[in-house]
Amino acid sequence: MSVAPSTDRTESTRAASLRVLIVGGYGTFGGRLADLLIDEARLTLLIAGRSLPAAAAFCAPRQSAGSATLVPTRFDRAADLSTQLAALSADLVVDASGPFQAYAGDAYALPRACIAAGCDYIDLADAAAFVTGIDAIDADAKRAGRFILSGASSFPVLTAAVVRHLARDLDQVDAISAGIAPSPFAGVGLNVIKAIASYTGKPVTVTDRGKRVSRPGFVDSRRMTVAVPGAVPLPSIRFGLTEVPDLEVLAVDWPAASTIWMGAGPTPAALHRLLWAAGLLVQYRMLPSLTPLAPLMHRVINTLRWGEHRGGMIVTVVGVADGSRSWHLLADGDSGPFIPSMAAEALIRQRLAGRVIAPGARSAHRDLDLEDYNALFERRGIVTGFRSSATITPGRPDTPYLRVLGAAYAHLPAPIQDLHKFEGAVRYAGRARVMGAGSLRGRLIARAFGFPPAQDDCAVTVDLNRIDGVETWRRGFAGYTFQSTQETGKGCFEHLIIERFGPFAFGLAAVVEQERLHLIVRRWTAFGVPMPRAWAPKVAAHEHAAQGRFNFSVDLGLPLVGRLVKYEGWLTEQRDRQNALAAGAEVTHDHSTPHRTT
Repeated sequence: MSVAPSTDRTESTRAASLRVLIVGGYGTFGGRLADLLIDEARLTLLIAGRSLPAAAAFCAPRQSAGSATLVPTRFDRAADLSTQLAALSADLVVDASGPFQAYAGDAYALPRACIAAGCDYIDLADAAAFVTGIDAIDADAKRAGRFILSGASSFPVLTAAVVRHLARDLDQVDAISAGIAPSPFAGVGLNVIKAIASYTGKPVTVTDRGKRVSRPGFVDSRRMTVAVPGAVPLPSIRFGLTEVPDLEVLAVDWPAASTIWMGAGPTPAALHRLLWAAGLLVQYRMLPSLTPLAPLMHRVINTLRWGEHRGGMIVTVVGVADGSRSWHLLADGDSGPFIPSMAAEALIRQRLAGRVIAPGARSAHRDLDLEDYNALFERRGIVTGFRSSATITPGRPDTPYLRVLGAAYAHLPAPIQDLHKFEGAVRYAGRARVMGAGSLRGRLIARAFGFPPAQDDCAVTVDLNRIDGVETWRRGFAGYTFQSTQETGKGCFEHLIIERFGPFAFGLAAVVEQERLHLIVRRWTAFGVPMPRAWAPKVAAHEHAAQGRFNFSVDLGLPLVGRLVKYEGWLTEQRDRQNALAAGAEVTHDHSTPHRTT
């Protein structure tokens, strides 16, 4: 079953201008929404909150940075809303304040006031009860001809849009799961922490095995890996159950789904462990709630920051008879924190473009499709991709590189594809140049592993064999041989190539950039024990095609030791060996800057 959006997308006259009141406009999400819209000259953004000086401080450095008009505005949701709205003459109100779980009295006082004042309303609510309860004022909104959209954020708008996309041609959806992993440097607002504290350890209703059951918020968890095909994946992350509108609205949209689960994965992992432990105290009633601890939690999560400045998101849909499909998103640097505000951005831009949004009060999760996000992601350098359990098709070998690269495999040049989809046992041969270790310690370690000494030009062979999904790579350089095995990673090595040298196992990210395949060490173990990445070997390795041949470059070193070996050259299948040897001392050298990741 597919769920169709409930809006009228017919085009009308483009709006000459739009006055948008952003309540919480200088806060975490309201401020980012303003930054996303600052390039639109037809917008007047009323940056509002209880503190006029804070609003003015937010607007001052941005007044000349964009085309939109920014107006510092005092707005108090506890005061007379009708009087304030009448004075501001806003066309649209965006509530980006919250926490929506803690709104006292009439939780819908602001959207009711918007209906009375003749303006539209959008909020970024993440509270399930608030979003699903907004339809209580649906009749009033329709009579007034106004749209009142709740939950216009990653949960549930983006997740619901992705689920619809993944489920387009499935006969029946059996399971839905999703997780958001923010960068540890994202800067989480206090209201977000208050929302998380309100349900951690408390019962959260989920769909599990076809029944509506309770699970402890954030204590119930599962591990997932965000991995856009051909890009450096995030580490395998443990996600904790979150109380978000998706758990309710997706259960209505996909009633046949036996499992629906949503989570968040804070990093570094130590923060998740602390939150999990605190949630256990609440679950077993040793603490009544974590809400009083929210300010402390806010300080901790914004102080204990280490790791990569990257975030991501994953949505997985499992069909009854079609296997699993997943959508992955990666956002580097400061791009990720803008995603929760992009649903509101998309709706406002479409309103300016003349889109007629159907009147009524409802969850916003059907008002945008995944395609509505694509241009917004591209502007922020956010990358996405799809994976499927059906990546391997009949007649194609099931290889580690096909599994890990997924759709990105097709973007590799033919010589690289041909080598990595070999069947049975095969030999490649060619020529190589070898640069040896630069120190005595390096030479001793290199000899222990069988790495060759320096040679300007030598014959090279690579014998490949695959048995039960495990590939053996035996490399020979003019009499010096060494070998390793490669296989598809599982568990903490998910979406990585595992390369083993004796007791050492290295998880390699397979990254496709400009028709080159880069292999990047992401994690490693020694004798089965996880080791710090800072101690890992320093590897700059890539494969590319030139003159119709497979070319390679591998530079291997150790911290405090330096280079152990570097070798580069070309290979062709053994059936072309005579032609390869006839090329004599021809060696393809590559002196470009190695790929690096942060």
